Amino acid sequence: MSGPGGVAGPTALLLALVAAAGTGCHHSAAHGKKVIVLGVDGLDPGFLERHWKELPNAAHLRDTGGFRRLRTTTPPQSPVAWSTFITGLDPPAHGIFDFVHRDPKTMQPYSSMSRTVEPRFKIPLGPYILPLSSARVETLRRGKAFWQILADRHIPVAVIHMPTNFPPVKAGEALAGMGTPDMRGTQGTFTYLTDDPEELAREVPGGRIVKVHGDNGRFILPVEGPPNSLRKDLRFASVDLVVEVDPEHRAARLSMGEAVAIVNQGEWSEWLNADFPLLGWFAGSRGMFRVYAKEVHPRLKVYVSPVNIDPRSPDLPISAPTSYSRRVARDIGPFYTQGIAEDTSAFRQGVLTMQEFLQQSALVQNDEMKLLHHTLGDFREGLLFFYFSSIDQNSHMLWAKHEAELLAVYRAIDGAIGEVLSRFPDADIIVMSDHGFTSFDRSVNLNTWLWQRGFLALQGPPGGEDEMFANVDWSKTQAYALGLNGLYLNIAGREKFGILRRGAESDAVSRSLSADLVQFRDPKNGLQVVEKVSPTHGEFGPDLIVGYSRAYRGSWQTALGSVPNSTLEDNTDAWLADHCINPDDVPGVLLSNRVLRAGDPGLKDLTVTILGLFGAGPGAGMSGRSVF
Repeated sequence: MSGPGGVAGPTALLLALVAAAGTGCHHSAAHGKKVIVLGVDGLDPGFLERHWKELPNAAHLRDTGGFRRLRTTTPPQSPVAWSTFITGLDPPAHGIFDFVHRDPKTMQPYSSMSRTVEPRFKIPLGPYILPLSSARVETLRRGKAFWQILADRHIPVAVIHMPTNFPPVKAGEALAGMGTPDMRGTQGTFTYLTDDPEELAREVPGGRIVKVHGDNGRFILPVEGPPNSLRKDLRFASVDLVVEVDPEHRAARLSMGEAVAIVNQGEWSEWLNADFPLLGWFAGSRGMFRVYAKEVHPRLKVYVSPVNIDPRSPDLPISAPTSYSRRVARDIGPFYTQGIAEDTSAFRQGVLTMQEFLQQSALVQNDEMKLLHHTLGDFREGLLFFYFSSIDQNSHMLWAKHEAELLAVYRAIDGAIGEVLSRFPDADIIVMSDHGFTSFDRSVNLNTWLWQRGFLALQGPPGGEDEMFANVDWSKTQAYALGLNGLYLNIAGREKFGILRRGAESDAVSRSLSADLVQFRDPKNGLQVVEKVSPTHGEFGPDLIVGYSRAYRGSWQTALGSVPNSTLEDNTDAWLADHCINPDDVPGVLLSNRVLRAGDPGLKDLTVTILGLFGAGPGAGMSGRSVF
């Protein structure tokens, strides 16, 4: 029998005793202290104030400890705000400014949250390329997570679905949250399979429309999984889902290998396992997905969810320790692991109706509640952080126009708050959000505005191809937009085609841009489009952050660097609300059962507060102060 590190005999016994003694110290260091933080993405203070009567547990916290608006970050984007909460640092220090960053040397966009580092050495073998070591995923956020500081002091920590925590920090127990990809390596790619002759096979934002053909009611539907990293062409691995439609009833039999499920029209399947072959029988990858039988007669219309990482057999690091997701799934069954699991893309593309989207969103919320019950059952002392995504994603689709449906989501979260209050009356409880919400009525094509004002040059008219920086004349361009709030100066020696000298010249362009933007008016109604422009500093971040006015937001085209024809457009998308504007207009929420001090608390203050509750001082670079 071997002990730690493969050591055998008396030495192993001694090490085991030391480890056991250390475990006892870990528990005693917390001295029974319990702190529970519920992170509710997008929880809006104004919505709470309109509905206190329907949200009795939130109202109880307001009356017991207090309620404050919580200052968010500049910009008020979720990965930026949660990174500040995690580290207690401002964006220039933690390095996250947007969902999308750009490599100035290539001018290509990339996810701000994590990246995959490929194996250094590989051996080609026909169509395959075999790695001699494993690829690894690393976070791009800098700074030390506050629960690492607690874990270093031997305080038990559990951090469930913290955004921008992929791969999860190796401290305590954790499940990764926002930023965790699906098996295709995207933030969520659905598949819609149909034999409808009026539908066209095509790629759409966030998904794929695939035409299929049946034989006597039997369809073979391809389900794509991960890109096969063992192949030179990185072809997506796929498996066949067989759908056999009942000729007499509105139902279908789903089979994949030996697994079989029956779904009626209008029903969702349970999780279906998918084993994707990568190198014949020698190597494979396991994922899981759900099917919605939108229609089986007279046409087949089937929605297949993004293929999620299976927590029972994860191919990517979704938990700390790595066995934690397996243990949780063993206790409660499989659950959504994709970072943003509510399929707003399928709703926006018309693949799911509003009611169908609400059903899918409810499945995600049900998984969150199962995870919450499980986590509360395990919690004894120390820190528990638990994240809810449902209010944020539903607010994007329901805000102002579907108040009753959104209130139902809020009430579910209020019920979760009530469960925590009843099960842990002796705990310090904090409920917080990263930002609030407002309507999104007008879309701003910021690169087109830059072109009209002479800051960005084109080799032809705007419009045409909807590609990143298509047609841009970099030899005459002073500034460009990328991401939802970012403006970059085309600085020589930093950007691939930079022309501005750093210093007086770039500063002058920055001042001119800022002055012009706050004077920008909407010709449709005369309203101010941009309220505030904030300079920033950081190795990877933009030079200016654009704080749009309420009802305005950077367009989807701006986020990816394109230059459409018009500067302003009505937002006719199902995505009808947002928060990527002037941060003063979309504060988050702070509620607690402890009395809150007066003032203007911000996210960085919460980080310092949580550390202080356990007697730990602020980490390096932290500047917040306690909210109690």
